[in-house]
Amino acid sequence: MDPVAELALLLRPAAGGLYVVSTGREEQLAVQRRIYGAESENEIAFRWREALARAREARVLLLGVPSDVGAGIRRGANEGPQAIRARLVEEDPAFYRRAGAAGVVDVGDIFVVPQLLHDEMLSAGQLQASRQALYPGLPAAEAAGLPVAALSMAERALSLLLSLAPRAVPVVLGGDHSVAWPAVKALAAARPGLAVLHLDAHTDLLAERLGVRYCFATWAFHAARLLGPGRVVQVGIRATRRDRGAWEESTGVRQFWAVDVQREPERALEQVLAALRASGASALYLSNDIDGTDERYAEATGTPEPHGLEPEWVRELIRRAGRELPGMPFAGADLVEVAPALGRSPAGTARTLATAAGYLRETLAAILGAEV
Repeated sequence: MDPVAELALLLRPAAGGLYVVSTGREEQLAVQRRIYGAESENEIAFRWREALARAREARVLLLGVPSDVGAGIRRGANEGPQAIRARLVEEDPAFYRRAGAAGVVDVGDIFVVPQLLHDEMLSAGQLQASRQALYPGLPAAEAAGLPVAALSMAERALSLLLSLAPRAVPVVLGGDHSVAWPAVKALAAARPGLAVLHLDAHTDLLAERLGVRYCFATWAFHAARLLGPGRVVQVGIRATRRDRGAWEESTGVRQFWAVDVQREPERALEQVLAALRASGASALYLSNDIDGTDERYAEATGTPEPHGLEPEWVRELIRRAGRELPGMPFAGADLVEVAPALGRSPAGTARTLATAAGYLRETLAAILGAEV
């Protein structure tokens, strides 16, 4: 199957990856009309397919993975990709026009079945039933090769996108933090020599959680094992039952806890960049969990934590990573765990979305070498 045709099966227009009806669908359409400059659903679909066709020439590929199936007890990050995009166009109605001119192509969202996380977790019967529901127009033999769960679909979509545009940089909007795993896995296969800069309050270094191999608490363990010692650098850690030495010794990651950053912010910046240089990597993936940021600026998330990173410090780290690691250009990035419905107040949710939108713009600027 042609890669673009397969992507059209796996994806939906931007802000359309959640299966919703009635009021929820109207909210989706309102965002999509602003993204695509279109009124009707048919026109939105047409312009989305035009965007897919432009993926080959993209410098940055924006992909939403609106899944929170891999989260903990508090859900809501599935609404993150739609809310972040909505905030971008609220702040700047011309954002998508300017971003497009700079080479950013929003290829849309993975179409998420909200009960499914990874194909490895599904029975043969469930795989068959889900393929019949998701790909009704395909012969059974052809549909049998397609994924159905969010993480599996994301990995396949990213692999297809990287085959179409080998030099493009995918930027994933989550979703819970499990969506980082398919991105790291696909990029590691396409671009050997990858390192991960991981901003988070939590280590996400469990080998499994309650028997589940891939979720928000395990993705970094698998990334560290895949990439090798020193290739995962974690910043902002402060909510964990083990000390730094235990994590670093058992997993090979390098950690900078939030207390380190608070004590000497300038020194911490230099140390993080030095750790990345020392990794010997030739490409960088930024994984930015919004709860790495202090809860004063990021309360609308599943696990907000106090005593975290300041937004300006995070933005400066992203800027300097883009400028000062010439042998380690950005190969990809994500922004995850934004959960609008979990804010304790409308003002708190608005602050979280403003912080997230600022991080996304800073990440795009670091990748492109210019503000969007």
